[in-house]
This record gives sequence, structure tokens and C-alpha cells, in this order.
Amino acid sequence: METDDNKALIRRFYEEIDAGNIDAMDELVAEDYVDHNPPFPAMPAGREGLKEAFRIFWKATPGRHEIEDQVAEGDKVVTRLTASGTHKGELPGPLPASGTTLRETAVAVHRIERGRIVEHWSNRDDLGLMQQLGVIRLPGE
Repeated sequence: METDDNKALIRRFYEEIDAGNIDAMDELVAEDYVDHNPPFPAMPAGREGLKEAFRIFWKATPGRHEIEDQVAEGDKVVTRLTASGTHKGELPGPLPASGTTLRETAVAVHRIERGRIVEHWSNRDDLGLMQQLGVIRLPGE
């Protein structure tokens, strides 16, 4: 039953992000949260860094997360997902708004302790995202 609760916690985590409810992170994520693969360099540590990253994404690329699969064992939940949104605001770089519709696939692992997310690892298709943003071009493009 605990693994079902952990999977539900991660589903709610993404639902709150998609709704723009960043303050829900205070309930869902431990204050000393560790992101082993932060989306931007030089983000503050802990839950506040996570909230800041989501504020940036919410403002620059509002969209949603679609959970494709979830597997849970012990205190970890593995989620295969697709994030999509429209590049409506500046991303760090700086990358000015382009109006481009973006899609990025990822596999995320969250560790849960006492009903809160305490650690995160991810493998995102950042190369594909950079191609969609026009930052990286392949030969022949």
C-alpha cells in the first residue's frame, strides 16, 4: 500500500506544478530536498531551489506533464513522462520567448520519506529540448 501512496504523491506533485500551485511544494517536498539533476546551474539548494526552477518554467513555458508509466518499490518511484508547453517567456541563457511548442521526455526517480519527496534524479532529453529552442543545430539542418 505504501508504494501506491508514493505513486499518488508523485502524481499529485506533477498535477500541482501543472496547475501553477508552486506553494503546494511546501506540503509535498522536504525542506532539505536534494535534486541530483537540477534543470539550471546555480539554483538555490533544497525545496526553495525547486520552487524557483518551477517558477521559471511556469512563467517561460506554461504547459503540462503527462505521466506515461510509474513503477514503485520501497521508498522510490520511477516515472516516465512527457512535458509539453509553449515557450512564452525568457529562459535562462538567456533564451527569449520564441512561441515554439516544446516537448521533452524524461525518466524521473523520486525518493520519498515520511510522505514527502526528499531526493530526485532524472534523465531528460535536454539535447532534443535545445534543438527545439534553436540553441543546437544538427549538421544539415
